[in-house]
Amino acid sequence: MAVTVVPLASPIGDKIAWAQKCTEERGELLLRDPVVAGLLSRLEKVSSATREELAQTGIIQECRACEEEEGGSCCGAGIENRYEGIMLLINGLLGVKMPWSRPSPESCYFLGENGCLLRARHVLCVNYLCDRVTGRHTPSELATLRNKEGEELELIVRLYDRIGKMLAAM
Repeated sequence: MAVTVVPLASPIGDKIAWAQKCTEERGELLLRDPVVAGLLSRLEKVSSATREELAQTGIIQECRACEEEEGGSCCGAGIENRYEGIMLLINGLLGVKMPWSRPSPESCYFLGENGCLLRARHVLCVNYLCDRVTGRHTPSELATLRNKEGEELELIVRLYDRIGKMLAAM
C-alpha cells in the first residue's frame, strides 16, 4: 500500500508529524537504498559547502544583522508553508530534529539562533538573495555560491523524485 503524502496546504505541524512518522517507519528502508544514501551523503557535503560559502562572503552576517536589527523579512513567518512533507522527510533522513513550535512569531518556523535548521531547503530559501545583499556583492563574487546552490538544488530534486517514487511503491 502506497504512503499517502500530506498535502502542501496542510498546516506545518501536520507536515512535520507526517515526516517524523515516515522517518520512523520507513526511514531505515529509504536509507538502505544506495541511490538515496548516495544522494543524501552528497547533499550533506554540498549543503555544508554552500553554508561555508555564505559565511565566507559575509552573507550570513548580513542576514543576521538584518533579522536582528531591522526586523528581516526573508525568513519571515509563512515561508515554512512552502515546504512539503517529502522535503521535511529528507531533512529527517539527514538527522534534522524538527521544532514543534515557532521560535518567534515573526520568523519562519525553521529559523533558529544560527540560521535555518534545515539541511535540505526549499528552492526559494536556497536561491533568494535580497537587493541589499546583491547590491554589496558583484556577480563574480557570488558565482561560487550560485554554483554550489545549483548543485544543492539538483541533489534535492533528485532525492525528492527518488523518495517520492519509493513511497508511492510502498
